[in-house]
Amino acid sequence: MIDIAYSPEVAEARAEGRPLVALESTIITHGMPFPQNVETARRVEAEIRAHGAVPATIAVLGGRLHVGLTDAQLDRLGQAQDVAKLSRADFAACLARGGDGATTVAATMIAARLAGIEVFATGGIGGVHRGAEQSFDISADLQELAKTPVTVVAAGAKAILDLPKTFEVLETLGVPVIAYGQDVLPAFWSATSDMPAPLRMDSAAEIARAQRMRGAMGLEGGQLVANPIPAASQIPAEELRPVIDQALAEAEAQGIAAKAVTPFLLGRIFELTEGRSLEANIELVLNNARLGAAIAVELGKL
Repeated sequence: MIDIAYSPEVAEARAEGRPLVALESTIITHGMPFPQNVETARRVEAEIRAHGAVPATIAVLGGRLHVGLTDAQLDRLGQAQDVAKLSRADFAACLARGGDGATTVAATMIAARLAGIEVFATGGIGGVHRGAEQSFDISADLQELAKTPVTVVAAGAKAILDLPKTFEVLETLGVPVIAYGQDVLPAFWSATSDMPAPLRMDSAAEIARAQRMRGAMGLEGGQLVANPIPAASQIPAEELRPVIDQALAEAEAQGIAAKAVTPFLLGRIFELTEGRSLEANIELVLNNARLGAAIAVELGKL
């Protein structure tokens, strides 16, 4: 069995059977500068607590899987340099070699399953990158959603991706994609898109029942809950489109590829939107934390 270090708060919640919500750590190490990254992580954790659940931020520190971080560990991670960005392919290697690593969506789902956590709140999932028909650059997040029984609450897939292809792959893999409270899929920084939602659910209780039903049927994989960013915080898609196109062109011109693409694009979009993309990102993560907590609470009743 893998050795998991639970924070005191998470250990107590597990012992008492209280609802838990997993949180990733790449948003801390690769998404924002210090101290804003740590401040945002603490706000997200507080939002989960305020809505009846316990946050479990996941990371690898010194070769040990941590489920829940103390304040000191969160500060350390927020200032650490050269932290590995872990997905399914390199997660075990980081543990075996005694390294430090921040978990992506795929790695966080794996860790949540190992810890018995059924709900994970994040910003946006990875997916099919534009030009993937040449590069074959497709995130492991999609396969993970098809394999690992965790409900993931996100504001859709990151808008820098090829969104139609991303959702087509999820359909092929048999992953339920549930739009929360609307008939179209959200597009990360934008609350709506022109893509119809495969499924719509309007309550945390309904989403929890669907998760339990999948388990009862023996179906593999999790659910993706596409939770739209609050309208007051969004950047409309038509405003973002030329910004994303410019950032993508610059990445291609500079030869940026693989895991470096997403951090570059997010950073460049931050500059081109004069910080609005980061403000929207924070608001959508907080919104997803609220819904994730509500789903975890409902699962605890079933």
